[in-house]
Amino acid sequence: MPEFLTLLPPDESRALLLSHLSAPTIASVMIDVPSSLGRVTAEDILAPHPLPEFQRATVDGYAVRAKDTFGATDSLPAYLNLIGEVPMGDAPAFELGAGQCALIHTGGMLPKGADAVVMLEYTQVVRRGDLHGRLGAGASPARTEEIEIFRAVADGENVIRVGEDVAQGGLILPRGSRMRPAEIGGLMALGIMSLRVAAKPKVGLISTGDEVIDPSQSPRPGQVRDINSYTLGALVEKAGGEAKRYGIFGDRFEVLKDAAAEALTGCDAVIITAGSSASTRDMTAEVIRTLGEPGVLVHGINTRPGKPTILGVCNGKAVIGLPGNPVSALVNGYLFVVPVIEKLLGALPKPKPTVMARLTVNLPSQAGREDWWPVKLSPSPTGRGQGEGLSADPIFGKSNLIFTLTSADGLLRIHPDATGLSAGEMIEVTLL
Repeated sequence: MPEFLTLLPPDESRALLLSHLSAPTIASVMIDVPSSLGRVTAEDILAPHPLPEFQRATVDGYAVRAKDTFGATDSLPAYLNLIGEVPMGDAPAFELGAGQCALIHTGGMLPKGADAVVMLEYTQVVRRGDLHGRLGAGASPARTEEIEIFRAVADGENVIRVGEDVAQGGLILPRGSRMRPAEIGGLMALGIMSLRVAAKPKVGLISTGDEVIDPSQSPRPGQVRDINSYTLGALVEKAGGEAKRYGIFGDRFEVLKDAAAEALTGCDAVIITAGSSASTRDMTAEVIRTLGEPGVLVHGINTRPGKPTILGVCNGKAVIGLPGNPVSALVNGYLFVVPVIEKLLGALPKPKPTVMARLTVNLPSQAGREDWWPVKLSPSPTGRGQGEGLSADPIFGKSNLIFTLTSADGLLRIHPDATGLSAGEMIEVTLL
């Protein structure tokens, strides 16, 4: 296969693959907001009303007119008349005038006339009346009580203004936003109980090889259980897709071609594992060429692991051939399958979670090739400052040993321009 001799860098390969994909045509569905964790919004979401809808206190204390507290200090306090207590969950029935204040609790609505709140610890009751025993909610006391104010506050201090969080009609979630706990809570605060999200793109998974059997079976000598369709299926689900396994197929061209054609018809993308190297028995590239135009875009990525990866597009749908070795398949699933799913979902680009850590050993690399190493993160007893509190220990093992990844916390990238990394270097680790 002459194209296998020309290896493209991973970033260039991924950009080429994504550029050939059709614009997202995934259907959208309405779902309940509490069930939307991890889903991608299919439309812009606007605020139906401001948040908050009324001025609220952020501390326990006394609602005041800020100008009545100006100049107040421990040695020269201001004295304000207490006229009532703000009821929680209701609007106060009184209005503050000059020289007046009202007891208020965190989250309470500021009475008219008030524009700030003095924290309780900066106050003291001068003449204690039976405020809690004799006063109804919002009622005025029978006799005046004075509150000493030992600290001045500015207009708006310890207060959330109307619309300070969200303005009415404002864009709160653009199309393509990934729903996280914060987004779910925000929509609950606005009373939005349902939203439209992108349907999960279906990704067909095909395993190949005469030696591969179902995990439920006991292998004979020379046989191995199918790993890839399950690790990649879990990766698809985590990325927001729906995995559809089509089974295990032997090394027969027509059988594999028919299975791939069926998967391409019923799915939005297809992954074929094994059958991607330059072996005479490997036929994935030839199968992809029969499925539609333009066919194979890249056969061979300048990376380790996963050099024999195949990237293709057939009639607007991605068809990816991944190596049979489980580590190679999963690492390259992160590099190529996840971006395809994100594009199908119309997800807005987000940075991947990373941490800085200190490499514990020397790692060699070949110039011009991008290497990805699984690493285990652990606290560093000598760590000082941001990121230096972690050590990154590379996990050494062959790419057909799946448990080299089960103990990994992340992946370390060695740039193609580098010939390796030295022990003690601070490196960026992409978290798994």
